[in-house]
Amino acid sequence: MNNDKLKMFPTDIKAFLDEYVVGQERAKKILSVALHNHMKRINRKNSEIEVEKSNILMIGPSGCGKTHIIKNLARLFKVPYAIADATTLTESGYVGNDVESVLQQLLFSAIKDIDDYVDEKDLLEKAARKAETGIVFIDEIDKKASKAEENMSITRDVSGEGVQQALLKLVEGGDVSVQLNGTRKHPYASTIKINTNNILFICGGAFPGIENIISRRTVCNIKRNLGIQVEEYQIFNEEKSYNDYIDDVNTEDLRKYGLIGEFIGRFPIICPMHELSEEELCRILTEPKNSIIKQYQEILREDDINIEFNEEALMQLARNAKKNKTGARGLRSQLEKLLLEVMYDGPEKAQGVGISISVTGEDVASGLIKI
Repeated sequence: MNNDKLKMFPTDIKAFLDEYVVGQERAKKILSVALHNHMKRINRKNSEIEVEKSNILMIGPSGCGKTHIIKNLARLFKVPYAIADATTLTESGYVGNDVESVLQQLLFSAIKDIDDYVDEKDLLEKAARKAETGIVFIDEIDKKASKAEENMSITRDVSGEGVQQALLKLVEGGDVSVQLNGTRKHPYASTIKINTNNILFICGGAFPGIENIISRRTVCNIKRNLGIQVEEYQIFNEEKSYNDYIDDVNTEDLRKYGLIGEFIGRFPIICPMHELSEEELCRILTEPKNSIIKQYQEILREDDINIEFNEEALMQLARNAKKNKTGARGLRSQLEKLLLEVMYDGPEKAQGVGISISVTGEDVASGLIKI
């Protein structure tokens, strides 16, 4: 890692994120402090005081920017990273990917950054050491919440609580044997040891309905403090939105949602993220350094096509994403569909003459631009 990165303050980290991430001010502050402290921890010199690792749990709706933020933090600190989907993971010995497969992804990510090596063994050893300072992001961890209270089945929960249990060893730190091929354990497979003590694990999920749990807890606590007897299932304030509740999420809420206590304890930093507003979705289209609109303009410029979006067009794209509850992820899908004919016919028609296109709100509402 570049030594200059070790001198960065949390304010510097957030300033970098501000260039690429719209909104999520509190989340960016939490993550900036967490990464600053994590990098200090793994680069500490000899000390009698052992500083334990603080993994992170990100809670926010789909399309709010969880993965986007992690990618940018890994890019800033120039460390390998792996992004895995928790829905594909199961306990060892069952159909699905073993949890150790996330470390395999991290190892392969580290290999890409190594140019100086003697042979394959040397390459793997260097990659393993580099991976030991990387970041692992496991998305959709809410899908692994135990449903024991709702489902009294006596069968083993190999894909829910079982995955949480299996992840504990990876997350808390220690030597793990990682297979070089395949995502299922095999007794004769080639392996390499990776120590996870300094790997930062970040789990994320939408946790749909958690605002109801938070609402019941907070309202019940207030009424009970006033001496009012109340049943928890009767309490939910429908007038408040997801964003009004999510900043108050705590470990009790996560336990009630279905995460086991041991798993929650390995993630002391809880980073709530807000549902994006129409205004923020509109800003996402144009403001970041690598904004979605800039990306499509760059692609089309290669074919001598100049495209501009007026304010109403941007707002309509944002409204559609908000209505469909797809967040920032839905903006790209809309643009792919909207610009299909432009990207199909445009390159040929623009040869030698060039084309200029101005996209309006009506164009976005119609769903397709023709040239």
